[in-house]
Amino acid sequence: MGIVKEFKEFILKGNMIDLAVGLVIGAAFGATVKSLVDDIVMPPLGYLMGRVDFAALHIPIPVPDGDPVKINYGLFVNACIALLIQGLAIFIVIKIINKMKRKEEEAPKEPPAPPKEEVLLTEIRDLLAKQNG
Repeated sequence: MGIVKEFKEFILKGNMIDLAVGLVIGAAFGATVKSLVDDIVMPPLGYLMGRVDFAALHIPIPVPDGDPVKINYGLFVNACIALLIQGLAIFIVIKIINKMKRKEEEAPKEPPAPPKEEVLLTEIRDLLAKQNG
């Protein structure tokens, strides 16, 4: 039962849960960016470039027996644009997080407590002033 207990502790650690959530959100983000590129960015871009459908662009390689093999470079162009958009989005998120961290670091902190000797000397000074005053 030791292995099962170790595995349970491993899975239930906060970092593992965070990683799982990140993967699920990342997959959804990837699908959203793919749709953004395929359905929103590429159609107008293709129209502006002379009604080109990038997804249909390919280079056929004839083979002796059967259908030609296709090199779908248009799909590759779509994937590259999706990668650039995802990279930009991640860059912006990291930049915002770093900016928030810097603000936390720059926030004024409470001054450190004086050393014990200084506190003791201050108390002695106050007592002497009270006795003489």
